[in-house]
Amino acid sequence: MNFKVGDKVVVITGKDRGKEGKITTILRNDNKVVVEGINMVKKTIKPNGQTPGSIVDREAPVHVSNVMHIDPKAKVRTRIGHTIDKKGNKVRVAKKSNEKID
Repeated sequence: MNFKVGDKVVVITGKDRGKEGKITTILRNDNKVVVEGINMVKKTIKPNGQTPGSIVDREAPVHVSNVMHIDPKAKVRTRIGHTIDKKGNKVRVAKKSNEKID
């Protein structure tokens, strides 16, 4: 999986198609990511002794096949490749602009 927390991604399919956001959580075992402001669902909170019950909005996970990285230079969706820099470290690069992704 080429995603890291903080990467900017765009949703390419589903009800939120075209929306952009940052990755907040990665669920590697399920091949899913949580993107801020994307795939919002209602969650009910049961009341307990200290707080009353309520309904809150929260982000649900999205499968990694439904999101793509955003090219840092061209600001369009792109695929990710890997290359070796001058120091010998493996780095991620955007395929469209060949720009390094932090």
